[in-house]
Amino acid sequence: MQPAVFKALLHFIYTDSLPGDMDLQGGKDTDMVRLLLVAADRYAMERLKLVCQSILCEDLNAVTVATTLALADQHNCHKLKDACLEFMEMSDDMDAVVATQGFKDVKASCPSLIVDALEKRRKFRKA
Repeated sequence: MQPAVFKALLHFIYTDSLPGDMDLQGGKDTDMVRLLLVAADRYAMERLKLVCQSILCEDLNAVTVATTLALADQHNCHKLKDACLEFMEMSDDMDAVVATQGFKDVKASCPSLIVDALEKRRKFRKA
């Protein structure tokens, strides 16, 4: 675990809040939030895990959705996984999602996630 992640984890343990130096309102330190999510899962800190999922749900876009979906699946974040799948099924720019390196990585490492996303998208389009 990186020292900055450990520091943020300790801050959350003692204050029940994220550190003030994490710019979550404007620039969103998404990488830090992802690393905190992994740490929260490792140490069974469900509240921190929920906070991280909420932040990542708000930060979904065509570039990040596939990588975030893989992270959610790997760490059993059902709320975040559902948000990613919903984003993909509602997206009008699926070509941009498919063109990302994250999508290619997910397709190679965990194709069942892509199948889930495409099935949801197909059901949504039929409705």
